[in-house]
Amino acid sequence: MANVQTGKSGIPLQLIATAEYDEWFVQQSEFTCNWLMHSGFKTPGFALLPNSTGNPGSVIVVADDADSCWALADAALALPAAHYHYAGPEARQQSAGLGWILGQYQFNRYLDSGQPQALLYLSSAEAVHQAHLLADGVCLTRDLVNTPAGDMMPQHLASLMTTMATEFDADFSQLVGDELLAHNYPTIHMVGRASEHAPRLLDLSWGDPSHPKLTVVGKGVCFDSGGLDLKSAAGMRLMKKDMGGAAHALGLATLIMSRNLPVRLRVLIPAVENAVSSNAFRPGDVVKTRKGLTVEIDNTDAEGRLVLCDALAEAETDNPDLIIDFATLTGAARIALGLEVPAFYSTDAAFAQALTAAGADHEDPLWQMPLHQGYGDYMVGTISDLVNSAPVPYGGSITAALFLQHFVEHSPWVHIDVGAWNNRQRPGRPMGGEAMGLRAVFAALNQRYS
Repeated sequence: MANVQTGKSGIPLQLIATAEYDEWFVQQSEFTCNWLMHSGFKTPGFALLPNSTGNPGSVIVVADDADSCWALADAALALPAAHYHYAGPEARQQSAGLGWILGQYQFNRYLDSGQPQALLYLSSAEAVHQAHLLADGVCLTRDLVNTPAGDMMPQHLASLMTTMATEFDADFSQLVGDELLAHNYPTIHMVGRASEHAPRLLDLSWGDPSHPKLTVVGKGVCFDSGGLDLKSAAGMRLMKKDMGGAAHALGLATLIMSRNLPVRLRVLIPAVENAVSSNAFRPGDVVKTRKGLTVEIDNTDAEGRLVLCDALAEAETDNPDLIIDFATLTGAARIALGLEVPAFYSTDAAFAQALTAAGADHEDPLWQMPLHQGYGDYMVGTISDLVNSAPVPYGGSITAALFLQHFVEHSPWVHIDVGAWNNRQRPGRPMGGEAMGLRAVFAALNQRYS
């Protein structure tokens, strides 16, 4: 993360839009033109240009969109480990720095490549600072999702939040195991009770109590076997990422606290492992939630909405100005929109519009889906108020959101159904855990509260 610094030394690096390349090319020396023509350079792309002595003289990066935060990402990863100086306009420096950092991201907790990386100097100290702050939130989210479940159970999330509370002068508390029953969080306890890793509700508060209240909830299912409705081996393979909602919530909290956004922030993480044991909850069981609504269990693999419903009911007790939840909730959202565009639902039309616009502006897309109340009938029980899974295979992301809406009746609310995983390599976005919509959400919050 130190690979973007303030300064003006190093090999000059120029960033040029593809549409501007021909004009730039004719202005170069015969030596440079010949080098580019005979080295096989094609746009978009990048090239290290030698000087008259054969040493590195400059770098040219040609991108279809030179304003994109991903414009330098491939070059950041592939260029030789030297010092470079971004010689472009100050308006592009923050995005260039962010793309450079994210382009070099590697999850190296268990395997370090050992290869040194290129360093980029920016002339603007503020651009360097802001790029690092944004990258910190994204990289924290990626790291948490990428960490295997054996090292990322509820107690590990609790330890991380304890550290965050110390760093940002926040308050942290937790309810563990049977304390959840004593304080009326029955669904969190029910989902997590079969694991040797005790279920927890993790609770962090930060900021001036007089500021608008913002509550962020993150689904923290640290591993999801599917419970008694066991997943297939293929379906279970990536279920370390089922705490991706918690990872996004903590990444967002890092951005909010490091930027000193004027809000009273509360972060709630229901953290569990959905395991199989003799005391695992069963299909057909009925649980009475914190809100008092009863829920019949149709499928134990629809557990995320169960841990969220108690946390959302608690979130609303403070009458916050806004509640946002992140959850790797449904495969249906992935079928509808793919892995790279999270679905979101909102009861706040103005914030939804701001969120969509921020996603487009920051190359961090989200897509609003309808809270179509007509599908609510699918979630009504016959021996209970609700069922946790619809009996039909249609509109699964919508019916899941409608289930959650029963537990947020008064506060403005946004639910983000996020995949949290890249299944292909793209500039600055390697395969593995990903922060999706995170920068867009923060930008929309910054617009709302600054």
